[in-house]
Amino acid sequence: MKITEGLEVLDLTIPGSGMVLHPVIIGSKDDWALVDTGMPGLYEAIMKLAGQAGFEAEGLTAIILTHQDIDHVGSLPKFLDIRGDLKVWAHAEDRPYIDGEIAFLKMRPQVKEMLSNLLAAEEYEQFKHAFSKESAPQVTALAAEGDVLPYGGGLTVIHTPGHTPGHISLYHADSKTLLAGDALTVNDGELCGPNPPVTPDMEQALKSVRKFLDYEIETVVCYHGESFTGDIPKRIEELTADVK
Repeated sequence: MKITEGLEVLDLTIPGSGMVLHPVIIGSKDDWALVDTGMPGLYEAIMKLAGQAGFEAEGLTAIILTHQDIDHVGSLPKFLDIRGDLKVWAHAEDRPYIDGEIAFLKMRPQVKEMLSNLLAAEEYEQFKHAFSKESAPQVTALAAEGDVLPYGGGLTVIHTPGHTPGHISLYHADSKTLLAGDALTVNDGELCGPNPPVTPDMEQALKSVRKFLDYEIETVVCYHGESFTGDIPKRIEELTADVK
């Protein structure tokens, strides 16, 4: 779905689950960045969707990771294996997890089992190695609060911890679009907060959501759920009414 010229939301389906994720492409046809990489094994699907939207593989220059969760970083190793010159952005608080210095916060046994069932044995071993201490670091650039990343005319970094320590959201001022990552979700057409079962610090996460009130937002793109338009400030006030 095109938000504006050079800002494309992908509908990425996880095979066998029916779950749809929403990575984002931002930039020009010959110089674009990908925001989040889906689950492991989805490189080809992402690049096919990018091509259908008019973005060729040769134009991909950077990947921006909103946070460390596996459905956001999963296909990163494949991107780097094929395009090792990509710039990879992440927040400093989540960088050690993505670089394999620390185990992922939410790599529960059921997640490992799901991955082992989803991937061929060789792919699963490659995935484990890529996010281990034995592999080379994958993050090459740090995105901090208030930074403006040079894609699509500028993406402002908003540090939104709670879902993970280094979760970031991104604001595209030119189109008044918020790329919320997992800081917000959309359920049955309604803008909602982060998913409680996978948000370790909900109080902090909702405090982070209040930061969005400082921005003029017409569209919210959530990684889980549809994009949302409407009275966004009012809804954020409702979601964070109990936050001190």
